[in-house]
Amino acid sequence: MSSRELRGSLDVGAVVRRVFGIYVDQAPVLMPAAAVVFVFTGILTAVLLAGAPGLALVAVVTSLVATTLFTGMVVELVADIQDGRRDASVGQLLKAVVPVLGQLILVGIIAGVGIVIGFIMLIVPGLILITIWSLAAPVVVLEQPGALRALGRSRELVRGNGWQVFGVILLLDVLVVFIGSAIEIAAASAGSGAGIVARVIVGVLSAPLSALAAAVLYFELRGRFAGAVAASAAPPGAPPASTDQTGDPGTGAAQAGADPVGTGPGRPDQTGEAAPSAGSAGADQTGQAGRDENGPSGAAAPGRGPDSAI
Repeated sequence: MSSRELRGSLDVGAVVRRVFGIYVDQAPVLMPAAAVVFVFTGILTAVLLAGAPGLALVAVVTSLVATTLFTGMVVELVADIQDGRRDASVGQLLKAVVPVLGQLILVGIIAGVGIVIGFIMLIVPGLILITIWSLAAPVVVLEQPGALRALGRSRELVRGNGWQVFGVILLLDVLVVFIGSAIEIAAASAGSGAGIVARVIVGVLSAPLSALAAAVLYFELRGRFAGAVAASAAPPGAPPASTDQTGDPGTGAAQAGADPVGTGPGRPDQTGEAAPSAGSAGADQTGQAGRDENGPSGAAAPGRGPDSAI
C-alpha cells in the first residue's frame, strides 16, 4: 500500500468548517492579535503600492512575512484548543513566537521570494509553492527544525494531499478577495486615506482565516503522516493504528465523541514520531490473547520523494 493510500484523503469541507468554528469561537483573541501585526504592515504595504508601483514585489513579500508571523502565533492557540484549553490571550500568542521569531521571519522571506518568482514564471509554480510551503510556520513553532528544514517538512506533510490543501487555500482566498474587494470599492470614493484604512481592515479580518487554515491543516496532516508511518512499519497482518479526530494515532476509539472544534488528546510532540501501537495480535487456542512483541516502532521513515508536484 502506497504512502498516499495509508494517509487517506483530506476532507476539505471538514477543515474549512473547523477553521470557521475556531474563528468565531476565538475572535476576541484573534482580532486584537491580527491588529498588532497587520495594522503596521497593512499601512506599510499600502504606502509602498501607492508611492511606487515598482515596489509591488516588496509589498507582497512584506505581506507574506507578516502572514507567516501571525500564523506562528495562531498555531499556539490551536494547540491549546487541542489540549482542551480556551483561555489564550493576545500576550500569550505574542510570547509564543519570541523564541522562533528570527526563524519565522527567515521562512517568510524565503517563501515570499520563492512564491513571487514562481508567479512570475507562468503562475503555476507560485501556486505549487504556496501549497507545499503552507505548513512551514506551524512546523517552525512546534518542531523548531530550522527555516530550510521547516520548508522541507511542510512539503513532506502536504505530499499526497496537495490538491486538498490547495482547495482549502483557494476557497478561503476567494472568500477573502470577494469580501475585501467589496470593502475597498466602497471606500474608494472616500479618497486614498480611506483606501488604506480599508486594506488594513481587510487584513485584520482575513488574516486569522489563512493562519487558522495552516494550523488546522498541520495538525490534521501531521496525524495522518504519523499514522501512515506506524502502519507501514507494522508487521504483515497486524491491525492498522487508529486515529482520532485530531489525527493522533492510537486513540480513535477513546475519543470518538470528541469536540470537532478542538478538544483532543493534546498537541503532538515536537519530533514528528508516531506513538507505538499497543494492539493485540490475536487469540491462541485457549482463548488467551497474545501480545505482539513486534509492534510498530513509530520512528519516522525518511521521505521517499514526492509522488507528484504537490
